Amino acid sequence: MDQASIDKLRATDVPLQGHFIGGRSVPAAEGGTLEVISPIDGSVLTQIADGSAADVARAVSSAREAFEDGRWSRMAPAARKKVLLRLADLIEARALELAVLGVRDNGTEIGMAFKAEALSAANTFRYYGEAIDKIYGQIAPTADNVLGLVHHGPVGVVGAIVPWNFPLMIGSWKIAPALAAGNSLVLKPGETASLTLLRIAELASEAGLPDGVFNVVTGRGATAGAALALSMDVDVLVFTGSGGTGRRLLEYSARSNLKRCYLELGGKSPNIVFNDAPDLAAAAAISAGGIFRNSGQVCVAGSRLLVQEDIAEDFVQALTHQAEAFVVGDPLDLNSQIGAVHSDVQLQANLGFVARAEAEGAERRTGGAQILQDTGGFYMQPTIISGVKPTDHLFRNEVFGPVLAVTTFRDEDEAIRLANGTDFGLAAGVWTSNLSRAHRMIGRIRSGVIHVNTYGGSDLTVPLGGHKQSGNGHDKSLHAMEKYMDLKTAWIAL
Repeated sequence: MDQASIDKLRATDVPLQGHFIGGRSVPAAEGGTLEVISPIDGSVLTQIADGSAADVARAVSSAREAFEDGRWSRMAPAARKKVLLRLADLIEARALELAVLGVRDNGTEIGMAFKAEALSAANTFRYYGEAIDKIYGQIAPTADNVLGLVHHGPVGVVGAIVPWNFPLMIGSWKIAPALAAGNSLVLKPGETASLTLLRIAELASEAGLPDGVFNVVTGRGATAGAALALSMDVDVLVFTGSGGTGRRLLEYSARSNLKRCYLELGGKSPNIVFNDAPDLAAAAAISAGGIFRNSGQVCVAGSRLLVQEDIAEDFVQALTHQAEAFVVGDPLDLNSQIGAVHSDVQLQANLGFVARAEAEGAERRTGGAQILQDTGGFYMQPTIISGVKPTDHLFRNEVFGPVLAVTTFRDEDEAIRLANGTDFGLAAGVWTSNLSRAHRMIGRIRSGVIHVNTYGGSDLTVPLGGHKQSGNGHDKSLHAMEKYMDLKTAWIAL
């Protein structure tokens, strides 16, 4: 990856994008389009199809036909495996192209996009491709005159709605296991970050995925997303996004065919630093990355710093130094360490959180302002707010931006109360040299992922899922396959 190659790809025109249905690009049924605004400079990058209920119905019908005729669902697992492995190779070969396209669409810094989006997607398809022919059924321990068999089979048509922050990574977490299990799929990307997932659909076709198995409908959540969730012919719906949207999707399930819904709804993750942390300088550096990379637009971001009061001031100063040292700028410049906020709407929401925190009596230690306005893009300083109380809006609500809330604690019990003091439970971090304390914290914090003496970095071998209002079900690992498979019992008299 070099700057000249990035700049060449940046200059490439992006044509009008249609839906991908039945193995080809098609325009919106009603002819509507949406402008794609690049957060790098606020310019119009391209247009995408503005999907309607008619487009979703066409895509679901295509997926259902493909599932029922068995072109993929009844293909031998070893054959499905070859297709997914070819797709992984194609993604890897085009990793830089995909990364640059994604950065132009959503603003993530190129270094992170290359690894966390493009290469991660290739690894995800390879992981689940390899898993296909290693999942076995079971023989039940029955009486001699009965044979009890437990079969695993695909659920049918999967609807997936994915967000704008890491569309390729999060999309692959859902697409790859769903396809590996033999399902057909209709994907609705975030309307402001659809381009890389449309390209993945094309690459899947090139890899040999049969037409109709993987369909992409772009458009607004209130129209295309709602139509997908209300469809009577979607068997399972998977979603990553906001809690408000997640609640609506559950309502749509009840209003339609009671489809199973698996929801990952974000978090307000505590990052807890005890005075016996093994390396406070390293903890500050890693914690800064855990909240400020990708402009804080990470579902597991350590957005609440809980720090033991006798080290709080020194630690916040070290963290402030880290925050002020980050280079914020053009996300396609290799010198930039933090890219753009995804949209002006998100940027204004971030600034609103800062203003409200100060109005409630907290102290802005650094950052908190929009920068680089002359570019036309959407950029914000890494921001640290100290003196945040458990009753404050910033303590309890997800910002999804580069804003860190700092709260002190006296002892382990108070740290636990503060950590669990929100409606969310997606991730957490604990910094301590005490092994017993680390295990106690793992047991008592209500979060799906607990980091100890690090923050972030878990790979596909372990699941990601939330507790409380951070959702249900899991992405990543073999556990993710469970969402996309039905169990069927065969009870045979001998």
